[in-house]
Amino acid sequence: MSQTTKIEYQKDGHFTRPASTFRSSVSKDPNSQFPAEKGRYALYISPGCPWAHRTIIVRALKRLEDVIDLYVLNPYMGEKGWFFDGAHGTLPKDPLYGFTHLRELYFKADPDFNSRFTVPVLWDKKNHTIVNNESSEIIRMLYSEFDDLVPEKYREVGKPGGGLYPEHLRKDIDEMNDWVYNTVNNGVYKCGFAGKQESFDEHVYPLFASLDRLESILAKHGKPYLLGDHLTEADIRLYTTVARFDVAYHTVFLCNLKSIRHDYPHLHLWFRRLYWDEDSEETGGAFHKTTAPWIKFYGEGYAGAKARVTKSQAAVIVPRGPAVLVEPLAESEKL
Repeated sequence: MSQTTKIEYQKDGHFTRPASTFRSSVSKDPNSQFPAEKGRYALYISPGCPWAHRTIIVRALKRLEDVIDLYVLNPYMGEKGWFFDGAHGTLPKDPLYGFTHLRELYFKADPDFNSRFTVPVLWDKKNHTIVNNESSEIIRMLYSEFDDLVPEKYREVGKPGGGLYPEHLRKDIDEMNDWVYNTVNNGVYKCGFAGKQESFDEHVYPLFASLDRLESILAKHGKPYLLGDHLTEADIRLYTTVARFDVAYHTVFLCNLKSIRHDYPHLHLWFRRLYWDEDSEETGGAFHKTTAPWIKFYGEGYAGAKARVTKSQAAVIVPRGPAVLVEPLAESEKL
């Protein structure tokens, strides 16, 4: 088993995110290296991770629960990375190989692996290897390549608006994904893991400028979703960051120029309509059931992560708020 080099997340006080390493794809083509098959693949996730959260939302939206296995690790990261221990209703150990740490799965796929042990992981149980560990690519596989394995009413072609990545909106989705990723999804990390005041200031203002921009988009068109009347990939990718904003990024990462609930009424309504979706036939409760059980752990998880990345020697202090994790949705606000 290879000894991994130490991954550096900071350079000159700036947070840098290393690229994902496994980038193969599942395909509808039965002759491909990784053909879409029921029961062949497993998704390894930690519910604390927003990148992994994207994938379980899409898995639930697409009703792929009986097609792709889900293996849930502890919501917190330990000294050796993501781990199994059975806490909080997670799995006590890896059901396939009995592993206790995600790193063991990476070494099974590649004994010489020498990079980050990240979630999500899309695992091929047949070939005993990692297909992909890049969330943006995994979610597209889930809503496209597995479509023939779900009931017809949940397939992309039959959805109102053309599905999560409709042809007529792809340019808009890709453009929004790009600036939202750089300034919001990853922007909060650039603030929270900054090692210098200059680095924090460099990123905190663009973060809130982008939140202002998102608020303006929703206010201007008056529609329920970012790009109009129908849910798209852009909503899913933003949602996992907004779900963590007031409960973790605002406090732990010092992203506190504004809060979602007090300063962004349209964005707050957009978020709550997605979160409180238990009775939605369209989403099947995908947002609520992948968020509600875990949201209380977000703050502590990020407090520990910040201490590790910034190499803080102080005790880890966990914020005790907000008192209401997600505010309710009034009847008049429901779609």
